[in-house]
Amino acid sequence: MTDIPATATGPPDEAQDDAAAVTLPRPVAPDDGMAPIARHKALHAIWNPGRGLYGFTTTINHSVLGVRFMVTAGIFFAIGGILSMLIRAQLATPDSGFLTADTYNQIFTMHGTVMMFLFAIPMLEGFGLYILPKMLGTRDIAFPRLGAYGYWCYLFGGSILVVSMLFGAAPDAGWFMYTPLSSDVYTPGISADVWLLGVTFVEISGLTMAVELVVSILLMRAPGMSLGRMPILAWYYLVTSAMMVVGFPPLIAGSLMLEAERAFGFAFFDPLRGGSPLLWQHLFWLFGHPEVYIIFLPGAGILSTMIPTLCGVPLRGYRIVVAAIVGMGIISFLIWAHHMFTVGLPLMGLHFFSVSSVLVAVPTAVQIFAWLATMAKGRTRRTMPMLYVFGFVVIFVNGGLTGVMVAIAPFNWQVHDTHFITAHMHYVLIGGFLFPLLGALYYWMPHVTGRLNLQSVGIPAFWLIFAGFNGTFLLMHLTGLLGMRRRVHGYEWADGWHWLNLLSSVSGFVLAMGLALVLADIILHRKLGQQFRRNPWEAQTLEWAIPTPPASYAFAAIPAINSRADKLDPDRLGRELAGGEGYLAIPRGWQETMVVDMRTGRPDHIVILPRNTVLPLLTGLATAAAILGMLFKVYAAAIGFAGLVVVLFLISAARSGQKEDHGLIDAGQGLKLPVHTEVARPLPVRATQITLFADGALFASLLFGVAYLRFASPGWPPPEAARMRGETGEMLILLAAGAVVTLATCVLRRWWVARNAEGGGWGVVPWLTGAVELAAGAALVLLLWSGWLPDPRAHALGATMGALVAYAILHVGVGFLMTVATLIRRMLGRVGMRRRYELELARIWTDYTAATTAVALGVAAALVLTL
Repeated sequence: MTDIPATATGPPDEAQDDAAAVTLPRPVAPDDGMAPIARHKALHAIWNPGRGLYGFTTTINHSVLGVRFMVTAGIFFAIGGILSMLIRAQLATPDSGFLTADTYNQIFTMHGTVMMFLFAIPMLEGFGLYILPKMLGTRDIAFPRLGAYGYWCYLFGGSILVVSMLFGAAPDAGWFMYTPLSSDVYTPGISADVWLLGVTFVEISGLTMAVELVVSILLMRAPGMSLGRMPILAWYYLVTSAMMVVGFPPLIAGSLMLEAERAFGFAFFDPLRGGSPLLWQHLFWLFGHPEVYIIFLPGAGILSTMIPTLCGVPLRGYRIVVAAIVGMGIISFLIWAHHMFTVGLPLMGLHFFSVSSVLVAVPTAVQIFAWLATMAKGRTRRTMPMLYVFGFVVIFVNGGLTGVMVAIAPFNWQVHDTHFITAHMHYVLIGGFLFPLLGALYYWMPHVTGRLNLQSVGIPAFWLIFAGFNGTFLLMHLTGLLGMRRRVHGYEWADGWHWLNLLSSVSGFVLAMGLALVLADIILHRKLGQQFRRNPWEAQTLEWAIPTPPASYAFAAIPAINSRADKLDPDRLGRELAGGEGYLAIPRGWQETMVVDMRTGRPDHIVILPRNTVLPLLTGLATAAAILGMLFKVYAAAIGFAGLVVVLFLISAARSGQKEDHGLIDAGQGLKLPVHTEVARPLPVRATQITLFADGALFASLLFGVAYLRFASPGWPPPEAARMRGETGEMLILLAAGAVVTLATCVLRRWWVARNAEGGGWGVVPWLTGAVELAAGAALVLLLWSGWLPDPRAHALGATMGALVAYAILHVGVGFLMTVATLIRRMLGRVGMRRRYELELARIWTDYTAATTAVALGVAAALVLTL
């Protein structure tokens, strides 16, 4: 085996990059007699994503999925852009009859929804899905089937939202869905349900991709690429994905609670029944304000990658920029009430959120100064991507300045819900994301197509976009200061806003013309762009070390990295990797790549990835059918399709893994490593731990809602509190019984894991574990339906207690399904004494379930005892 030191022993400058990094020997070509062309054909036969209808429905290759995400997001962007043009046409003149009020409400609601949920987040996910594995030196993402399922959820969920417009059933209460406007009283029908269920469906995609990217970035890198040697874009995406893991669950929790209120009458947001409309605002903005930075950070990462290349020098202040990224991610969760200054927050809360909102400018400024320092150190090349860098700096800095202005509470009170806020939001979001995205389009499009860009169309397109954007939204600052409210259907001549609105509308169409030229440029580029061999930008990152367009397997051999990943020589590496100078260069018939130690980048084990399958598509279709069943209140069908989703997941689990022990196998370069099924902490275990962070954020959101309603909502205690005090004993007994039985499953699960580790037979332990899990679930269901709990439709007390018990039931049920899946895999020969990570997955889940169930039922008991 190759000797791999535990600490860096390379040149002093590289050791300073990351003192914990390993130094790997220089790879040599394998003595297998295989020519590069033969190696390419053998690897392509293994990794081939397929063509035609079969390939479209079964491929799980990260490059194909990344392009699909981006193309689909681009289509939704075009739809959102058309909606924005309709808005500007309506507001171009006073007293316009172009759109009716109802139609206008649907259009502005769908415009915001499409741009925030169907364009921005999926686009950044698709871009990361495509480029990050190549920048990190690996062949694919951690969970290709999960990535494919995430795409189908995104496509079907977005389609539900967009198609609703064709039937006049689109949501019309604003993309933020404030209650009570979105309640069944003021928004009858299914329009609000379309938003709640459709967005939740899309959020499933967002969460799966966030978990996917976190695991892939942390563990699937080229050997030797420690955390301190990662490309800067990977740091941006790591923080962004972690923010998505924590930030999406509050919105999911709020959406489910509001849908339960609309569909079943639960009293979460009705102040007449102990609820609070402000609870929705808190839950929404716990997602909504971090969302702004979730959108901004990948755009900033794109700039931090392009600017050093286009200036010919490494990024200045790499470590300071990393610290700024992490700091921005943390601060973004401390300012959610930045959008709630006018709702009557306590004075201390106003001060806290105002100061935090100003503080976020510090890590933002650090990154901007790092870019300026890099440009000052190098020699800037006049290219299409650099034009969009210029556009970003001008627009985003101005948007940031207005952001500091609205962070000051007295000024915020004056401009709240005016066009000033609309203009600020567009300056930050479009400046922070769209301009870097268009720069990335011109920078990385040659990587996707293998052709160079055309300048003749791109340059006028940029100036139309830049001029049209500023003409549209700069003037909206003025209309806002003059008093024009947001989301108004019309205005009068006497208001004096007509000429500003007309100029904004004309500029909006100029902006649309520029974006249309970009589309034309993409089409012409694919037809007329000049072909090239490799690395047209003379970049120093790994994605340019592979052929363009990229092969299905990306790297013919996994590279060894001994310096920071933005200080490499892709041209030399490309020749060496094509000749097999790296790890896993000899095809073995598996889709295999390497997993490394999270901190140091030391090679840890080999992961064997699944082949193409139609299961993600079928599971996505079944999920969509279940969502539609809930949308149209056909709950029997919804339950049936949800059961089908469970069956498909069980089939997928049964088909994964290995049927035999392999021991240490050859990874190339004299290194022998175990397979992922035979290590203690493989990728699925890490993914489960990260998923439980997201689940914990959802649980924390639920507890926050319970506490907020209990202590800040009117109407507590409920009118029937006196009667309930007489039934407290029986209710507490049932709560305690549910907690005890759930804790028993935790003990049995640990016994099961211990018996397997000792090499003994499982005996009756699995069956006993499953039986106790069923008993725990039955006890909780009995508690929910026995009538001992307060009526969830009468008061928020019953709604919150029912939500806590339902949360526990769901997790006990998932634990039981894990038991069933493990038994099925044991019967198929895919679980053994060494191949036992399924048991570890179930143990982690059961421990979490026991802890959260105890807390949930304890909180429910506290609610009863404090009446």
